[in-house]
Amino acid sequence: MPVARRRLAAIMFTDMVGYSALAQRNEAAALKLLDRHNRLLRPVFARFAGREVKTVGDAFLVEFESALDAVRAAIEVQRELDKYDRSAAEGLEIRVRIGVHVGDVVQQGDDVLGDAVNIASRIQPLASPGGICLTQQVVDQVQTKIAERLERLPPTPLKNLRGPVAVYRVVLPWEAPALGSGAATGSGRQLAVLPLANISPDPNDGYFADGLTEELISVLSQVDGLSVIARTSVMPYKAAPKSVPQIGSELGVDSVLEGSVRKAGDRMRITLQLIDVPTQRHVWASSYDRELHDVFAVQTDIADRTAEALRLRLGTTAPEGGRRRPTDNLAAYDLYLRGLVAAQERDDGYLETAVRWFSEATKLDPKFAEAYAAWATTYVIAAGEHVAMREAIPKARRLAARALRLDPNSSDAHAALANIAFQYDHRWRYAEAEFRRAIELNPSNVTATQFFGTMLFALGRFEEAKELTRRAIRLNPGGGPSALLAWIEYESGDPAEAIRQAEEGRDREPGAAQGHSYLGLLYLGAGRRGDARREADFRLVRPTEEERFDHALLNALVGRTAEARAIARRIEQGTEPGYNSATHLAMLYSALGEKRRALSLLEKDYRAGDRVLWLWQRGIYFDPIRADPRFVRLLHRYGLPAEPPRRPLLAERPRRRVPRRGTHRRR
Repeated sequence: MPVARRRLAAIMFTDMVGYSALAQRNEAAALKLLDRHNRLLRPVFARFAGREVKTVGDAFLVEFESALDAVRAAIEVQRELDKYDRSAAEGLEIRVRIGVHVGDVVQQGDDVLGDAVNIASRIQPLASPGGICLTQQVVDQVQTKIAERLERLPPTPLKNLRGPVAVYRVVLPWEAPALGSGAATGSGRQLAVLPLANISPDPNDGYFADGLTEELISVLSQVDGLSVIARTSVMPYKAAPKSVPQIGSELGVDSVLEGSVRKAGDRMRITLQLIDVPTQRHVWASSYDRELHDVFAVQTDIADRTAEALRLRLGTTAPEGGRRRPTDNLAAYDLYLRGLVAAQERDDGYLETAVRWFSEATKLDPKFAEAYAAWATTYVIAAGEHVAMREAIPKARRLAARALRLDPNSSDAHAALANIAFQYDHRWRYAEAEFRRAIELNPSNVTATQFFGTMLFALGRFEEAKELTRRAIRLNPGGGPSALLAWIEYESGDPAEAIRQAEEGRDREPGAAQGHSYLGLLYLGAGRRGDARREADFRLVRPTEEERFDHALLNALVGRTAEARAIARRIEQGTEPGYNSATHLAMLYSALGEKRRALSLLEKDYRAGDRVLWLWQRGIYFDPIRADPRFVRLLHRYGLPAEPPRRPLLAERPRRRVPRRGTHRRR
């Protein structure tokens, strides 16, 4: 028996975006487009000495003798397709994702097998449509030999592979720059500011260290070319410290800023060091022993030194002569820091606590724009989630307007106005302009990035929504909207990719109830009812109200209705903990098959001014009423597209449907 021949090869996987969805709608057009796709790609492979190993439907597996040939071929493929798409009819563009890895392969006849093939196939879905993803092994061989910039993505656990894999995207010269896109990694431009350790004599001064961490993140986000990880992703390292290489791998950064703060009366001592992750070399270190009123000068100096060390430049939005001092009132600033920390906690009573601190800060300094903006943002995020929109949004509108009058360049204030226009007023164009302005002012504004992606998803602009959602995940790897990304994949016609992502999320945190509920929803939508029932069997342990809600809905949709009916009854009686709008109740009743009741509740929510249907209208739990004229009229009133999703409606399959209150909400 011949011995299998093992050798090194560069492996390319390609996949045509949206082909399955097009084939469902128009098989003849799909086959014609596939033929055009094949005729465009094959000559490029041949030009770079690529061997076509096989095709799987609309996907190619190609091997090359060198990583450089594979990458150059990938770039040329995307260049050819970009030229083709410029003259293609709308809806008939050819968008391809490409993944390239180099490693050992085993020859078996004309086929090749091995880890190199598996990894290339796993990283290909991480590429954006029209994009290219490379592994670290490929980057090591080509980064000095190609003109295109490389941008590192957060290391991603890939199914059936041990540990996260470092993946890069090729920034193609004809691409429109992604909103808020960071610069190439490997040059110190992806930064994590770790929670400053509180070494103050009074342990109750911990809020000052946490608040200062948030402020440093905000100030450093104004450095052009620097992408700064959000606070929610770095705060877990406060309770569970890890090594710098571990943090760099988990967050996808190549620079880490860490240190401590000691506050005693009106004095503070801050010690900081900037560390290069790949080499663990200290780029710079400094100590500041100052009066509290110097805190803003210290922040500016840290931003200056970081920018200089990383050879970047300071943001162009800063006023000439230095950064604007947010306030001259140190007591107001102290209260503001307390408000920032409270707003991030999300525990019982967090909203009231944060509002109290922001309110007191602005009483002490009525010109404190950043406090008004943070206050408005807190209301916007809570609206429809923890408090009724009709109660929170008018307050947020007044606060955001006040912040912008005081500081027209407040990114958070523009993001808050965008969210109000999007969530409550349904002024989609105005909201888009405000989101873009917010991200222009602060490319690391994860709230603006995530909500903008959510809005585009609601409008059916799936590819743009995916790009922004991926960007939000890169900015906030520990708390980004990964469930939303999977749902977008599902709705845009790629249920297999959606389920793959959700399965990986469940496997990473097998004890998290939300992962099981969300995966069960996707299984149901894909017709895998038995798999959905197994996810619904997950046993809850001390669940939150959201976890209990999701679990009840999933069970109702697989035919077990008792829990959903009990929760619906408690919501109507006012005894169910947490905030639940009439739309939440409508989700339950739609899942239970009570269509008229669900429709009446949705209409009631719109009249009352809560209006959260925009968020969940694509959910499969509304499939039973999707074609009802009352539901269609509601979508028109919201200004939302009323065409059915690109998937078969769940009502076309056995029994019922599933939502996700905590899953594809705003996360």
